Amino acid sequence: MSTSTTASVSTHILDTSVGRPAEGVAVRLAARPGPGAHDGPGGDWQALGGSVTDADGRCKDLPALPEGTTHVRLDFAVEAYFERRENQQAERQQDAPAHRDSGRADVFFPEVTITFAVRPGEHYHVPLLLNPFGYSVYRGS
Repeated sequence: MSTSTTASVSTHILDTSVGRPAEGVAVRLAARPGPGAHDGPGGDWQALGGSVTDADGRCKDLPALPEGTTHVRLDFAVEAYFERRENQQAERQQDAPAHRDSGRADVFFPEVTITFAVRPGEHYHVPLLLNPFGYSVYRGS
């Protein structure tokens, strides 16, 4: 077990509709302090910053969590990713004008927000399995 007084977080995204990593997805990280912190339990979320997924679908530079963090929130801006992917696909398929003319991807969840509890000294890897009409998350390793 780690002796660190803070938890750490990492994530990656797999687009299960194409079986590939989701590159270029903006991810924001926020933290909430636990009991005893100045805001008390259920205090306000503190925005910590963010990152963008790389070609492997990973965010390797998420900000560190402040000491005393008990809850973490990851916000994934997935709508722009699906719109980009659809536009790229339409450009490759010259015989699919209906997709090009639509102008917007058919995405049911434009954003995905995951909130989870953390304990000091532990690392939390939270993969997002994504497709235009659903998603799944789990605590990875």
